[in-house]
Amino acid sequence: MTEALRIVFAGTPEFAAEHLKALLDTPHQIVAVYSQPDRPAGRGQKLTPSPVKQLAVQHDIPVYQPQTLRDPAAQAELAALKPDLMVVVAYGLILPQVVLDIPRLGCINSHASLLPRWRGAAPIQRAVEAGDAESGVTVMQMEAGLDTGPMLLKVSTPISASDTGGSLHDRLASLGPQAVVQAIAGLAAGSLVAEVQDDALATYAHKLNKDEARLDFSRPAAELERLVRAFHPWPICHSTLNGEAIKVHAAHKTEGQGAPGTILAVDKHGLSVACGEGALCLTRLQLPGGKALNFADLYNSRRELFAVGQVLGA
Repeated sequence: MTEALRIVFAGTPEFAAEHLKALLDTPHQIVAVYSQPDRPAGRGQKLTPSPVKQLAVQHDIPVYQPQTLRDPAAQAELAALKPDLMVVVAYGLILPQVVLDIPRLGCINSHASLLPRWRGAAPIQRAVEAGDAESGVTVMQMEAGLDTGPMLLKVSTPISASDTGGSLHDRLASLGPQAVVQAIAGLAAGSLVAEVQDDALATYAHKLNKDEARLDFSRPAAELERLVRAFHPWPICHSTLNGEAIKVHAAHKTEGQGAPGTILAVDKHGLSVACGEGALCLTRLQLPGGKALNFADLYNSRRELFAVGQVLGA
């Protein structure tokens, strides 16, 4: 029987909430939850609690939302909880060394990549964008560097040719929690051997931004096809046609050549656009004020908009 630990959980988005759910089903005591301050969301920009905070409130767990953990008062508040362990998942705040030293067993983190590849903010999308053959979750002992700590446990999953940032996220969100539960059992029993990361193999997963989601058709079609998948469901790749913004929800590479951005062919299956190498067939699009539609539905209603020879992104 594993010793029941006093755990402080720190996390913010849905990915983290899945981990908290798993921990609530263990004998361990979740003594407090730390999450980012409530943020404006939706059309009304109403202050909205994070998925992790919402779950904690449902289970009557005290929630702390400091702006920073560099504040001595916030550090004292955490120390007063006397945690055995802190579990951190996509929290979004830097933990200074003084915080990492508070729990008896330190702080562990569930990171959505096979470290040391894709340290940083957007490991799931960067793995799809790069065409990686696999991804996974690494549970590591935290230290002051960004995702640099010794690795306690890894689980992996192949990345298929149809995976999007969203589908891979959901798969890792179901793999990660069990890995964390297993790692905690190993830590409590003293049976886990940490493996030091090889910094020479490290890559960095930069935060996503909407600017890099603009499709540059001078790039090879194979790269753009991965980008469309990686950036779905956010920030969604986009371009313009006749001055109108157009969002690209799905696409695949195809044969064809011409000046980059030029529409080469149009039929109910998709819109074929010339790239720097090959062509990209856009199969699911969203026009301003509309919802995402398969191209067949758009083709029937807006055929005049998509003429061969027109240029996207001009």
